[in-house]
Amino acid sequence: MDRRNFIKSVPLAAMAIKLSDFGEQYNEKILPLGDDVSGELMPALFVGHGNPMNAIEENEFSKEWEVIGKSLPTPKAILCVSAHWQTHGTKVCAVEQPETIHDFGGFPQELFDVQYAAKGSPDFAKQTQQAITKTNATLDYEWGLDHGCWSVLRKMYPAAQIPTFQLSLDYDAKPQEHYDVAQQLKEFRSKGILIIGSGNIVHNLGRMQWKDEAYDWAIEFDEKIKSLIEKGDHQSVINYKNLGRAAELSIPTNEHYLPLLYTLGVQDKKDSLSFFNEKATMGSISMRGVKFS
Repeated sequence: MDRRNFIKSVPLAAMAIKLSDFGEQYNEKILPLGDDVSGELMPALFVGHGNPMNAIEENEFSKEWEVIGKSLPTPKAILCVSAHWQTHGTKVCAVEQPETIHDFGGFPQELFDVQYAAKGSPDFAKQTQQAITKTNATLDYEWGLDHGCWSVLRKMYPAAQIPTFQLSLDYDAKPQEHYDVAQQLKEFRSKGILIIGSGNIVHNLGRMQWKDEAYDWAIEFDEKIKSLIEKGDHQSVINYKNLGRAAELSIPTNEHYLPLLYTLGVQDKKDSLSFFNEKATMGSISMRGVKFS
């Protein structure tokens, strides 16, 4: 699916927002994965990215992303699985200089003016593609960084200094198959790669409201998934369709939910678990984030 033709979503009233400086470009040499001998695990994140305006607004969600970015050890590269890159089959972006993709409509020009100039990581992309044997993963030389990726990273790493590449969501794969692919990426955490799933646990644009509160069913489902993650019950998270009416309302389509499975799939038994941005808002959007470290 070509997300450049992404359906124009709900418009937002124009806002005058000053953009911050991106800072210097990242010039540090990219080391091959095998050169990392520390064996220490990089954290793994799931980020509820929500409204694209979070990329340029200073709010409770974007400020927390800033705090997390400053707290993390410096990764060699970032592998992002975003809700906004769906393809037939699994693809890994191997572009050297990925473009900033503005896959939305109806927002202020300031948002379209944002350029997130992180380098790509073709070497790491190739190693990722080779590590995936559960399905036929291929390299992609056309994609860039969509807003599910750069809207979050712009706050976490405003200087765009970390090489970044994306893994697509196979439109035809079942949730269990996504999780199985994710498990093959676990080794990359010990090689200096920060793995980020970017979506939303609750994401129903058809029920969205422009106010800072949420439906009872959105809060119920968000809390249910939190409880299952705390219990380590990944199978119930994968089989979310068995979780009742709240699940049906929270996940009318699952592209925003699936990135969570990639974060769960790389969890290590030694990880500590924490949550951030634990809030459902705009009626039907959960901003909850998950961190394994």
